[in-house]
Amino acid sequence: MHPLLNIAVRAARRAGSIINRAALDGGGLKVRTKQARDFVTQIDDAAEQAILDVVRKAYPAHGVLAEESGASAGPSGGEAEYVWIIDPLDGTTNFIHGFPHYCVSIGVQHRGALAHAVVYDPGRNELFTASKGGGAFLNDRRIRVSKCTRLDEALVGTGFPYKELTRLDLYSSQLAQLMKNSAGVRRAGAAALDFAYVACGRLDAFWEMGLAAWDIAAGALLVQEAGGLVADLEGEQSYLQSGDVCAATPKVFPALLEAMRG
Repeated sequence: MHPLLNIAVRAARRAGSIINRAALDGGGLKVRTKQARDFVTQIDDAAEQAILDVVRKAYPAHGVLAEESGASAGPSGGEAEYVWIIDPLDGTTNFIHGFPHYCVSIGVQHRGALAHAVVYDPGRNELFTASKGGGAFLNDRRIRVSKCTRLDEALVGTGFPYKELTRLDLYSSQLAQLMKNSAGVRRAGAAALDFAYVACGRLDAFWEMGLAAWDIAAGALLVQEAGGLVADLEGEQSYLQSGDVCAATPKVFPALLEAMRG
C-alpha cells in the first residue's frame, strides 16, 4: 500500500472509531444547521479533527480541503503539491436519525489529479481504497464495477439536489427518465458510499447534482480504478468544480448521459 494511502486509511479508521462510539452512545448529539437541510454535529467536528491530526503529523506541508474547516495551504503558503479532500462524515442527516448509511471520505490530489482514495463505512467495517493505476479494493479484495451493459437492466443510485431547489424541475425530469428507463432508482443519502457501491457492483450507475468536492473526490477515483467511467452531466471532467456528476459501468454510461440530457 502506498504510504499516502496508508496514512489516509489510518485517518479514516480513527474518525470511524469516533463515529461508532457516538452511534453506540445513542444520545447527546448537538446538531447545528449550516443551511436548510444541511446539518453538522460535534461528531463531524471531532472526526475531522482526528483526520487532520493524523494527516498533518505525517505530511505537514500538504494542503487540505475539508468540509467543516474549509481550505488550508501548507506552512509555506501558495498552492500545495498535495491536497487532502476530506468529508469526515458523509451522510450526517442519516447519522443523526440512526439510519445506518454514512461514511468517512478522504481523497488525495497530486498536482490537481486524484491520486488516492479511501471511503470507510464504520458501521459495516467496510474499507474501500484506491490508488491511481493500482486498482480499487474492498477490505483488501480487488473490486470491479458490474458487468451490466444496458440501462434498462441497471440499478441506479441518486441524490436529491436539496441545496439547489431551483434545479428541482431539471432533477425531476432526470428522475422520470431513469424511473422509466432503468431497473430501479435508489436514494440512500451518502454520495461517497454510492460511488463505492458502483465501484463494487452493488449499483450499476449513479448521478447527483450540486455536490461538493469532498462528496465526490474519493468515490470518483474508486469508480475509475474499478473500471467505471465518471464525468459531469456533459461528459466532461469538471465534476469537482461543478458538483454535477455521473458514474456508471462503461456500457451503461452513454445511456445514462443521454437520459440526463433527455
